[in-house]
Amino acid sequence: MSAPGCADAGTASPGSPRRPAKAASSPPTQAPGAWQSTVVGHSVRGRPIRAYHTGPPNPVRTTLVVGCVHGNEPAGEAITRRLRRTVAPSGTALWVVDVFNPDGRRANTRQNAHGVDLNRNSPWHWRPLDRPGGTYYSGPRPLSEPESRAINRLVERIHPNVSIWYHQHARLVDDSAGNRAVEADYARRVGLPLGKLGPYPGSITDWQDAMFPGDTAFVVELPAGRLSRRSVARHVAAVLALTKP
Repeated sequence: MSAPGCADAGTASPGSPRRPAKAASSPPTQAPGAWQSTVVGHSVRGRPIRAYHTGPPNPVRTTLVVGCVHGNEPAGEAITRRLRRTVAPSGTALWVVDVFNPDGRRANTRQNAHGVDLNRNSPWHWRPLDRPGGTYYSGPRPLSEPESRAINRLVERIHPNVSIWYHQHARLVDDSAGNRAVEADYARRVGLPLGKLGPYPGSITDWQDAMFPGDTAFVVELPAGRLSRRSVARHVAAVLALTKP
């Protein structure tokens, strides 16, 4: 990001449940409805990981939305791009990351350029899985990957009340360890079933739910292929509804 506290400086600690002070880590004041772009880190091959954000410096509620984690599951980018043309509800902050894994996206691979599944590389119950390039290879250690460290720092910095992570192709909203009512509400709004996926060792959403009780991070598994305009609109409306205080 070029914003303070977000440059890649090596492996971060797994974090603490204690909340950081919002005022010390909030984006600068901006005009209502304006969006700012911030580089929160870089991929293995040096590609920027860019977050877009809008809202006041001390929001009453913060939502994080990530469009693409696995490089061969890009449908959620249509939702995040559309969100960047909206206005967040009054008093709230909305953070959007189109692509968390830019190298995998470029190569159309699930893993990053080291062959690591970034959704098995977080500190939550991490354990060795698979081998480099394998479907669920978890890396040599937790937070071994620059992409994982970047998103870990971003979450600890902005402390989102709700985080939505798009994947494919299971076609459901995950009944995670967060607030089930929030997840069920999202599922109802977008017309997807609520179902149980995990938990998985090294999962980003499981790490968030464990580290920050009271907040809700969950996966939305979109159907295969590209989303229709109508589907994109439904997901955008659901995100904005969950962002309201």
